[in-house]
This record gives sequence, structure tokens and C-alpha cells, in this order.
Amino acid sequence: MTKTWLITGVSSGFGYEMTKILLKKGDTVIGTVRNTAKVESLIKQYPDTFDCRLLDVTDVAAVQLTVKESFEKHGKIDVVVSNAGYGLFGCVEELSDEEISHIIATNLVGSIQLLKASVPYMRKQGGGRMIQMSTYGAQVAYPANSMYHATKFGIEGFCEALAQEVAQFNIGVTMVEPGGARTEFRYGSAKVAKLMPEYESCHGFLNMLDASKGLAPGDPVKMAERIIESVDKTPTPLRMVLGSQALDATITRLKERITDYETQTELAASTDVVEWRRTGYYYTEMDETYLE
Repeated sequence: MTKTWLITGVSSGFGYEMTKILLKKGDTVIGTVRNTAKVESLIKQYPDTFDCRLLDVTDVAAVQLTVKESFEKHGKIDVVVSNAGYGLFGCVEELSDEEISHIIATNLVGSIQLLKASVPYMRKQGGGRMIQMSTYGAQVAYPANSMYHATKFGIEGFCEALAQEVAQFNIGVTMVEPGGARTEFRYGSAKVAKLMPEYESCHGFLNMLDASKGLAPGDPVKMAERIIESVDKTPTPLRMVLGSQALDATITRLKERITDYETQTELAASTDVVEWRRTGYYYTEMDETYLE
């Protein structure tokens, strides 16, 4: 059975690879771009199944309108993929205020607004799938990549909460955590701050961004195929790590984190209210919920 997909950022990277695969197999793709030049061939080849729309995800009103018009035109959208985003390299002191604001508006707020705008339509249609393109860098942080990590750590917190809220409506949420891949994200669209010689020891990423110094291990086509296949999996996978290097690094970091937490048992307990220890319950003023 064919599906209808809404995917942001389809002019390059995973969005482009997914769109090509989906159109070839007969699905309908509503794909957003900031410039149609890189998808002109797809527009001509698939005039009936490729609904290409101009969108800057930092424009909240435009995101909301695109979602509204897409659901109204196509009736039902089976999968929404929040893919638009970019990488920003540079140590904290090297980043400008504008660079910080823009990557948050794109990678974090843009993704949140897309998924938020889609929820009521998916709820009313009886369900669907949401896919958030993240990164293993939402679990593992490296120097000179702080703002990219910040946006991805943030969007994963949002999605983990969202998944619990919308599961009752048969809406599944998956976060995709790829490792390095041979896409334009790494070799074309990545932004680099104005670098300072004082932080030269943290500038190893420059070699990573230079294709002549060696290519990333991830195959973007294979990754796109795994992402597409995930929408037919039950139960919905909450997270998918793509790439052996990414999985190894993620497991190593999580084990380190657990080991550290396990040393804090006495410290954590030293701040408990005595009544909590007797009842096994605690009260959070933030959400006014009793948790066991």
C-alpha cells in the first residue's frame, strides 16, 4: 500500500535520498526546500506524486501553513519527517550570537513547530508516524560542536515526551541517530564559525569536513532505506542508531554515564524528604503529578 510523506529539507542529504526512493516505489512525497534548483529533475519526473514546496523552517507561520495546506490537499499524511537542519562547528567563544540563534531556530524550534503543527491532523485521522532526524551526537558530545549538540539533545527530549503524549492516538515517534555519512551535510552545508588560534587544539573537525582527508563510513542510501523501513515496524522504535561507529560511541558514553550515576547513590539520597523514603512517592511541583 502506498503512503504519503511530508519531509522537510529534501534538496540534499537523507531527505533527498529518501525522496528518490519513495517516489520510485510509488509513494507521494510533499517535500520542502528553500530552493528548487536541486530537485528540478524530480519535479519533472514525478509531477503527480512529488509536491514540492518552498519553506524556511525558521518561519513559524510558514511551517504551520505548509502543514495545514499539505493535510488539506492530500487528505491524509502517513509519515511526517522532520529532516531540515545543519551543522555548526566552532568552540563556544568562537560563535556569534546570530549563529547561535539561527541554529536553534532551524534545528530545534523549526522541528518542534513542524511536529506540533502535525499532531492535531494525525490525531484526527487516527494515527501516523513522526520521524525526527537526530544524530548520535544527541548522546555523545564533542568539542567545537556545542550548538549542534544542544539542538539535538533538546529535540530528543522534546520527542521522548511527545512520543508518550501521542501514543494514545496511535501516533508513533522515532528519533533517528545516524553517525557520519557521505552527504552534503558534512561536505557542503556545514557552517564553520570564525575560528580563533587559541582553540586550535579543538579544530580537528576541519579534517572531518575535508573529503580529501577521508570519507565518512555511513552510506546515505542504506541509511535512507532503513529509515523508510522503520515506519512498518511494530512497536514503533523510539530511537534508531545508524552506523557501527555511532552505536559503539553511543554505548560507550552511556556506560560511562551509568557508571558515574551509580557512584552518586548516597549523594542523591541525602537530599530526599524523609516522608518520601517511607511512602515511595514524590511530588513534582513542575507538572503536579505523583510519580512512583
